[in-house]
Amino acid sequence: MNKTTFKLVGLALLGVVVMTSCVKKKKEAVDPIDTSSMMHAVTVNKTIQASAYTYLQVNEGDQEYWIAVNKMEPVPGQTYYFANSMEMKDFKSNDLDTVFASVFFVEDLSSSNEPKPAMANPHGEMGRKVVEQDESIRVEPAEGGITVASLFTNKADYAGKEVLVRGKVVKVNNGIMNRNWVHIQDGTGADGQYDLTLTTTEVIAVGDTVTMLGTVAVDKDFGAGYFYDVIIESAVVK
Repeated sequence: MNKTTFKLVGLALLGVVVMTSCVKKKKEAVDPIDTSSMMHAVTVNKTIQASAYTYLQVNEGDQEYWIAVNKMEPVPGQTYYFANSMEMKDFKSNDLDTVFASVFFVEDLSSSNEPKPAMANPHGEMGRKVVEQDESIRVEPAEGGITVASLFTNKADYAGKEVLVRGKVVKVNNGIMNRNWVHIQDGTGADGQYDLTLTTTEVIAVGDTVTMLGTVAVDKDFGAGYFYDVIIESAVVK
């Protein structure tokens, strides 16, 4: 290789290194929002109301992002505070028919900067007794199905398997993480666990008695403290 060729190759390699460095810098330029328990102070720029949530476009310092809170009437331009949140990426709001590239679900938005308790699960499942037991419910299991008590008692045996369950719908949260979260009870329980959560894309109303088939997941951790001892996923009405 002569000197001229060597120089050309060297310059080409240097160009690749420079370009690679530029790409890396570009990727690292946007810092993620800290979703730990530190206190955040945000100013409201824009508000969109949906049936269950209020979506707010906010500024925190030089960062602009979306948060979602339980229905409220925020004041544009006012500063609000929160300490705990959970980020949902590519989140679709069925109410708004809109996909948010990123939205932070916030439980404790306040006009005061006093610390608040940790964020509760928006699916209503932080702890076993968030959904109260309806002692009037008595639902017979479907043919070939199992009871809520049997599922919780023998969860290890059912893990990863399809099961058929029947119960009365006591709570529904629609459009979270691109699925609907349905709580059923059948009047049975084990070790204080009487409320069973199923995820589905079907629309189901509170008060309905439904028979559903889905796959059992145990010790399911969605992150940010969203943990289920037992949950039935991808459930369909039978």
